[in-house]
Amino acid sequence: MIRMRHADNDSKEMCDINVTPFIDVVLVLLIIFMITAPLTTVKIPVTLPYSSSKNMKQPNHPVYLTLKTDHTLTLNDKTISLKDINSTINIATNGNKEEHIFLYADTKIDYGSFIMVMDQLRAAGYHKISLVNLQNKQ
Repeated sequence: MIRMRHADNDSKEMCDINVTPFIDVVLVLLIIFMITAPLTTVKIPVTLPYSSSKNMKQPNHPVYLTLKTDHTLTLNDKTISLKDINSTINIATNGNKEEHIFLYADTKIDYGSFIMVMDQLRAAGYHKISLVNLQNKQ
């Protein structure tokens, strides 16, 4: 007759958890992150794609701010300077900080100039800034 042994019958129970597979998995993940982290910060020049999203509903009196290739700013149809952007935008929006500002920028504008305009708008209290782009031709 064959007797089966159960854990209840054993005088010595196994109470240890084997953490070796867990440590192996953690080390593999650590190596993967160490390899991929520097690759995510590489600066590669790219041409940004067109957008295929639907146009959003525009307000009755939209505020258009355009940054041209010669770094001049135009608010709707009026040319303004960067230092006067706060007061001019306040007049155009009647002081409404919740107004959407539609920002156009030429593709040849450098990123730094674009960010300077965005910073001026944020400093003036306008956080609803819509970036205008071309729609994808499908």
